[in-house]
Amino acid sequence: MRIRVDITTDVPSLPWEDVHGPARAVVYDLLASQDADLARSLHDEGWKGQPLKPLGLTSPQFKGALRKKGVYTTSRDGSVWFGSPAPEIASALVAALASRTELVWGRAQLKIRGLAVDVVPPAVHGPVELDTATPVVVKHESRYLLPGDDHYLPRLQHNLTHKADVLGLPAPANLRVLEAGSRRRFTVRGAPRIGAQVRVGMDADGRFVDALRSWGLGLDTVQGFGWIR
Repeated sequence: MRIRVDITTDVPSLPWEDVHGPARAVVYDLLASQDADLARSLHDEGWKGQPLKPLGLTSPQFKGALRKKGVYTTSRDGSVWFGSPAPEIASALVAALASRTELVWGRAQLKIRGLAVDVVPPAVHGPVELDTATPVVVKHESRYLLPGDDHYLPRLQHNLTHKADVLGLPAPANLRVLEAGSRRRFTVRGAPRIGAQVRVGMDADGRFVDALRSWGLGLDTVQGFGWIR
């Protein structure tokens, strides 16, 4: 399930450390307000015996924001997306968001104007292209990778296979990068996260594609990375 939260804010920009930095705290606070045991278990143990968390979201996205070099500008027309392929997590998110009038995102207050559950036709089995709205984070050992680097595709494939295993679904095949954006660097809890938005192609089970759209590509999806448009 994917939920779009329409927001507005009075601050003209977000500090770079507040673009992705608050995401984890925001989403666990939402879950804890509805089911403290679920939030604690997911945070401490992962999901169904696996350390992965089937949970994704975006950083705040703003339509019509003025471009200004070196500044993450905002506008009055923004949104934050949340999602999870796990019904228990998704339903807790919907209930929590429906009870809120604002999200405290770092030093910014994001006033909620409305929310909507994204309804799309089920994906079909076969070739698919997926385009991300936020950078995809991939690592090999201690190094962040970008599309075109050695190990990028094998590590992204490993991540997708692991997610498929957690969900009990077939892993995708024939993964390829069709297009890549520029290198982006963000600070999260004092440490860097480096990645790039991508458009990828793969052959996949439709159920896995639907799940991935509510989860995201790559690592750190709970920090707002790898969200699929």
